[in-house]
Amino acid sequence: MKRDFGLAVAGTQVVLAASGDEKHPPENIIDGNTETFWITTGMFPQEFILSFANLIKISTVKIHCYNVHSLSIEKSVARDPVDFEPLTNSELEHSEEQLQIEEFTQDGTSATHLRFVIKSGFDHFVSVHKVTVEGTEEST
Repeated sequence: MKRDFGLAVAGTQVVLAASGDEKHPPENIIDGNTETFWITTGMFPQEFILSFANLIKISTVKIHCYNVHSLSIEKSVARDPVDFEPLTNSELEHSEEQLQIEEFTQDGTSATHLRFVIKSGFDHFVSVHKVTVEGTEEST
């Protein structure tokens, strides 16, 4: 059965974020709420890494963000967040006063970690509100 692994309640953690603001910490990405967010500090690239409790088979990745222009997602199956391989690259459309929602179909690729690299933005600051990672836990 598919479930969302982009949540803290699923055991997922943000193990790295390139910048931080105490009012908008990176943990807001995995709280399941699009009203809360992580905000960058104005330089690019920016990145964050999600680490899952176990190896998962991913069907889709969806990101809810604002002012993101160029984004790449990489995956790792290592125990630690190292040895990342490219998964997808995307140029997002600018949206006035509403969140950008970009979905990437993955067809069952396996990962223990996902690294999101924001290469550029439409403004100096971008925000990531939520990441949904739908999939199933790999049987070990």
